[in-house]
Formats: sequence, C-alpha cells, structure tokens
Amino acid sequence: MNSAIPPEKDSDWWIGAVIYQIYPRSFQDSNGDGIGDLNGITSRLAHVKSLGVDAIWISPFFQSPMADFGYDVANYRAVDPMFGTLADFDALIAEAHRLDLNVIIDMVISHTSDQHKWFRQSRSSRDNPKADWYVWADAAPDGTAPNNWLAIFGGPAWEWDTTRCQYYMHNFLASQPDLNFHHEDVQEAVLDEMRFWLERGVDGVRLDTANYYFCDRQLRSNPPREQVEQNTFSSVNPYGRQYHVHDKSQPQNIVFMQRLRAVLDEYGDISVGEVGDEDRSLATMAAYSSGGDKLHMCYTFEMLGRQFDPALFVEKVGGFIAACPDGWPCWAFSNHDVERHVTRWSGAGMPPDHLARFAINLLSALRGQICLYNGEELGLTEAALCFEDLQDPYGIRFWPKFKGRDGCRTPMVWDSGEHAGGFTTGKPWLPVSPSHLAQAAEAQEADERSVLNAYRGAIRLRKDHPAIARGAITFIEASDTVLVFERELSGQRILCAFNFAETACEIDALAAVPDAGILSSSAAGSPALLGPFGWRIAAV
Repeated sequence: MNSAIPPEKDSDWWIGAVIYQIYPRSFQDSNGDGIGDLNGITSRLAHVKSLGVDAIWISPFFQSPMADFGYDVANYRAVDPMFGTLADFDALIAEAHRLDLNVIIDMVISHTSDQHKWFRQSRSSRDNPKADWYVWADAAPDGTAPNNWLAIFGGPAWEWDTTRCQYYMHNFLASQPDLNFHHEDVQEAVLDEMRFWLERGVDGVRLDTANYYFCDRQLRSNPPREQVEQNTFSSVNPYGRQYHVHDKSQPQNIVFMQRLRAVLDEYGDISVGEVGDEDRSLATMAAYSSGGDKLHMCYTFEMLGRQFDPALFVEKVGGFIAACPDGWPCWAFSNHDVERHVTRWSGAGMPPDHLARFAINLLSALRGQICLYNGEELGLTEAALCFEDLQDPYGIRFWPKFKGRDGCRTPMVWDSGEHAGGFTTGKPWLPVSPSHLAQAAEAQEADERSVLNAYRGAIRLRKDHPAIARGAITFIEASDTVLVFERELSGQRILCAFNFAETACEIDALAAVPDAGILSSSAAGSPALLGPFGWRIAAV
C-alpha cells in the first residue's frame, strides 16, 4: 500500500513526461478469450519501457457492463473479470515499478453505469439517502425533457425513469447517468473511490471528462450555435449545434479540483484532466491547471482534429502558454476516441510512415507533457471495418457518416507470423487489420529507419536534453508550410524546424548550425535546407 510519499519518488517526475496510453481490450490477451487483459499488459511492459516513456495510462478496467467499454463503471473497487483480478493489477503495478514506469489509471467519475449500486438506490425513490446523488429533474409541463441539453452519443441528455417518474441526466449513453457533484456526499464518495487506488500504489489518475462534473443548478437551456459548417461532424451529430455553457465547465468545478488535488498531494500522486470544451478548451485548461493547487496538467483534444499545419501549433501551444504561463499541458495526436493521426492527417501528402516519423519528432519537441497511444509507435493507420464488425455504440448510431471509434481500437500487432498478430490465440474482439500485420513490432525492431525506432530516437532526444523536456518555447517562424521554434533552459538552446510542404525550403535560422550541432534530421545535407516534409532539430 502507498499511504505516504516514498522517499525516493521525484515529486516533479511528471514535468515534461512522456505518457503511453494503453487501451486494455486491445493491447495483449493472455488467456485466449480474444480480449486484452491486465496480465497481457504486464507481459508487454518491456516493450513500453523500450520506448523510453515515463508512465503508462491504462484506460478503465473496472467492473462494468461494458456498454461503453469500461467508461460505464459499476464498481470502482473491482477489476472486471474479463481483465483479471485485483491480484493481477497488483502484479502489474509491481512490474511497472520494477521497470521504473509510473502507473496512471483512468478514473471515470462524472457518471457511473446504471448498474452501479449508487444509481440503483437513487432511482428507487425520491426520498432515499442517495436520492439526490444523480441529476434528476421533473418533466416540463408538456412531458418533455427539462431543457434542450443533448447527449454526445446522440439524442436528448435526459432519460425518463418510470419508478421516480422523473428524468435523469446523461451526457453520454442513457446507461451512463451523471452524478450530482453539487451534493457534498457525492464528492466525498468519489474521492474515497480514488483513495482506494492511491493506497494500492498507483502514481496518478487520469480524469475522464474532467470538465463535466457540474452542471448548471437551474438547468438552463444551452444557446444555439449561430452557424454550423456543413459536412463536418457537427452537422451529423446535433450536439455540436449548441454552445455548451450550462451542461459542463461550471465554476464550481474549480473548487472541486482543489479538493481533489489536496487528496493527491497526500500521496505525492499526479492528475491528468481530460478537457473537451469546444471553443473554450484552452481557457478551461488554463483555469484547471494554473496556480499549482488544482490539476497537474490537462489533456485536450486541441490536436486531435484534422488541421495539421504550423498555425495549429502556434495557436494551441502559444495560446495555452499565454493563458497559463505557470501551467503544463499534455498534448496528444491520437487516442482511443479519434481516428489515428497518420490517417487523419493523410491529406498533408506525406506517406504514412514518414508522417509518423515527422509527427513524433514534432510532438516530442513541444513544451509540456506528451501522450502516445498504443500502436502509434508502429505507425498504425485507422483500420477499415465493416458495419457488421462494429462494437462501438457511437459508430453504430451515426454510421456511415461517422464510423465510430473501433477503427483506432483494433488489436496491437506484435508478430506478423503469429495468429492475430500475436495479440491472442483466440478470436479477437475486433478484427486485426491485415494491413497492420506488416507493421508488427517484431518486424520493426531491427530496422533503424522503422517508425518504432524513430519513436525511440525522438523520445531519447527529449530525455537527453532538458531544454526540450522542460524548457521555454519561442516561436521564430510560422508560415503556411514552415514551423520553427526554439526551446531553451539554463542557457541550453535547441532549434526545431519542420517543413510541412512537398517542396524543399531554406531555413535562415539553421544556416549557422554546424554539422555537429544537428541532433535529429529527416535527411543529411545542408543544415539550412529542409527537404520535402523534412525536419531538423539542432543545438545552437
């Protein structure tokens, strides 16, 4: 148990850290049932360690009916049998710590499953001890929902309950009722669930939908968005047709973040808060991670869209620093909820493998923490699935305009010569993409130019140079196709230049860099000349 800060633990290990996200269903199956599990993760930690990362983030493995694949928790203190046991988790923690890997778990506390004992009691009557633990409301006079709030997964954010004859709120599936954080007992209860895992030895928590905890007490309707671009996801899913000013990101959340931080500080553990807030994401990130008394860092969707150009990085990285100069963001290009970035950004014209190498050198050079998603170190593209193979209720609901999240969740490929790429001896829960087999980890090990070894090299460069891991960032040039910035710490200066174009270009800032100063480059040649889709990182 971890009831105190271990004396050898560096309390600032997370600053500039590289975090590796593991989606447990798809990482490694150890028992042949076709679903990844905790023992499978433990067996593959050597691979994770070889990347040079500082921590793993494990997506939910708690007991769940799996309507949303673990993001609908029925018991926060139990491992779902499909993933193993608490003893298996303890073994995972022990092996990770032996390898000097920190372990971050995914706490989903904005909502529970409708199978959770709290909700079963809450819905049983209007006057039981947990009656107000969830967001309940009477119907409007005409019987319709209390307001116009929408669920991200489609339809109204309200479900009628025939026992209480009231509506309950759900931001996601109807089987994921939202907890009422205005109730002090709810806050204490979820913090107690978190303490269970902190005592068990985890090193941090990733907070799913961290800005969704509170909604407006008055349940006021959201205003409409004046204009929605056609042929975007917002035109397919009506959720994007509102400004979500009342159903999330409420000011009371700040106070709860301070309360949560105080608990984490007792253990010397850290927090990563997921913030999805449309137009306000940077401001919300800044509010949640400033001052050193709230979240350690915020994880955002800012770089998980289709834009891929210099302006994106100047706007998002520079915008966060301007809003929160004392804060540390966490950037990611891919995760379990979005199309893999080598497919999403394929319009840039780069071949997928080159785009993967370009992207990891860029991501690793940014200020803040960075998060990798399992499989991106192999350069995996988005898998193409038939409708019949879909598991994701989100994709099933909005098919075919939106194909859901299964394409980025297909199993890892370890060895192309083994059944299902070495993921399982059984039938995998999602098909292994045939196009992924050639990118298996085993096939990339010996190839110095492989995506896998490019990831190792970029992460090693970040670790070897404190200016990259923890230094300041200054943008020097940002045109339509060229991005140049400098990282600096204690007199160490690192120049980072990226060419997003299909044609070569001269970078004046690189002209005086000697060959010995070049730390990473897409190709040899004149230091000032960047080839098509080229990059150069150099000490100056």
